[in-house]
Amino acid sequence: MIVTMHIGRRTGTFMTALAVALGAVGCATGPDQPDTVAEEFAAALDAGDAVSAAALTTDPTAAQEMISGLFEGLRNDDPTVTLAGVGDGDTFDLDVSWNFGEGKDWSYRTTGSAIEDAAEESDDDDGWRVRWDPAVLAPELSAGTSLRYTPTTGTPPTIFDSAGQPLMTEQIVTLVNLDSSADPAAVAPLLATAAPTITADSLAADLAEAAGAPVTAVVLRETDLAPIEEQLAALPGVTLAPQPRLLTADRGLSSPVWSGLDEMWHDNQAATAGWAVQSVAADGTVRSIAGVDATEAPDLHTTIDADLQTRAEAALASREEPAVIVGIDADTGAVRTVAQNAAADREGAVALTGLYPPGSTFKTVTTSAALQAGLAGPDTVLPCPGVATIGDRTIPNDESFELGEVPLHTAFASSCNTTMAGLAVDMPPTELTDAALQFGLGIDYLTPGLVTVTGNVPPMESVAARVEGAIGQGQVTASPFGMALVAASIAGGATPLPMIVEGQPATSDQEVAPAPDDTTAALRTMMRETVTDGTASMLSDFSQLIGKTGTAEYGGSSGAAGTAGGAHGWFIGAQDNLAFAIFIAGADGSAPAVETAGQWLRG
Repeated sequence: MIVTMHIGRRTGTFMTALAVALGAVGCATGPDQPDTVAEEFAAALDAGDAVSAAALTTDPTAAQEMISGLFEGLRNDDPTVTLAGVGDGDTFDLDVSWNFGEGKDWSYRTTGSAIEDAAEESDDDDGWRVRWDPAVLAPELSAGTSLRYTPTTGTPPTIFDSAGQPLMTEQIVTLVNLDSSADPAAVAPLLATAAPTITADSLAADLAEAAGAPVTAVVLRETDLAPIEEQLAALPGVTLAPQPRLLTADRGLSSPVWSGLDEMWHDNQAATAGWAVQSVAADGTVRSIAGVDATEAPDLHTTIDADLQTRAEAALASREEPAVIVGIDADTGAVRTVAQNAAADREGAVALTGLYPPGSTFKTVTTSAALQAGLAGPDTVLPCPGVATIGDRTIPNDESFELGEVPLHTAFASSCNTTMAGLAVDMPPTELTDAALQFGLGIDYLTPGLVTVTGNVPPMESVAARVEGAIGQGQVTASPFGMALVAASIAGGATPLPMIVEGQPATSDQEVAPAPDDTTAALRTMMRETVTDGTASMLSDFSQLIGKTGTAEYGGSSGAAGTAGGAHGWFIGAQDNLAFAIFIAGADGSAPAVETAGQWLRG
């Protein structure tokens, strides 16, 4: 532990007072003793000034070492020290208190004595000194002991999955630290057995960059360290430093939600932590002399389904593009899986907070708005031309397919851009905004253990903005988490409050009434047709699956014909009560997302 000392931070004030006090020595009567030297000693300790306090004792060298060591051991150089009184035999009492944080106070009284040393007598100090005894600083302190402050915790809690199996536990890991004398050629082959990317060249580069400072080459779990521990420990310049860390029980599982659970776990540990001032004897014996015992932090029971998480990670692993899966229980809001592949991990927690145009998956919102506004019903026959020019926007269908005059449910299942754009023309500016909020999109949720962003669907004043917004382009953005909430809202009939720790659902920044039951029922029927006869028909063997595909353009004028750029792929849906969103960046279409859904759901 490195402790920054502030020795002498109030020395100026103390020395001024000392000069005034010493100026009085010229008087014939001289200062009262041992009052004066005791007051000066207390003032120097109160100022955190080890040098000045030690100079007032009979053994300044030993005193300075002990006082500085006390400040360092207690991680505190700001005690409150006052002279409580002077007794017989040139003795005096000090009242001392330390504060280690809110509610962490330690107070006590010590007794010291002062002597007059004729050999040291002078006009400046009258020859009085505090007889050096470490016990004048704190109880149980002697030449052979030291004191230290330490936080204390109870038994480390466990984070469980939805089946009650350990998901994350505190485990001992070992930091393999190298100094400048380490030989990368000797170390690398050993570390490569656990971390294949480590090479002699990579270690040499790390050491060179550190410019003589030690570097941590790798952090190893116990099972990885055991086969190579003896050999590593024998190498010059290698130091093994074990420490506790919260890790997944299954090392293969990886998710951006772990960080939020880790923070919650540590917050609970901090809230239930105790503290102790410990006396450490020369033989290493430790005894607590002050403090408060820690209480047990609660275990965390999460909603994560480890099997779904494992399957999701496996389904995404082969994708080169950033790809994610988010699964939510449509009835309870329980987050069942949040998976990302390595490419997505490099960009951050994109499954939870990444914002992208949702493309045609947003047609669920557009269709809901149209149904509620009475602009069309599921069987209303509407035009689906291959290309439509509306105002100054030219909107094409995928590869300019055209259906002619078809019912709305057919246009929806086939993902007809031109039909949706035509419906948006007659919508008020806030129609899509309000419909999105009914499905949780645009609402901010404060979820214990989980940081999320749903998306943004602003009011669209112009026809052009509404035309682009209707097909999930333009100003409309959504996260994969937000689109999973849309799917959950449709599957369950109302937006559930997200939850990742059992019994701790989210709170939201606004309450919005759900879409009417007949609207969500109609959407479920259309989404089922999307799977049986529409753009997701490769999944038609799933008897209960509902879904909506999406291709979202980026890099050009969204939704406009003939513009340069790429496209993201989306698929949202629900199987029974498991609602989900699958997003693959730069996939150039929805087919890869649909294929990934099949791999995941089939296991």
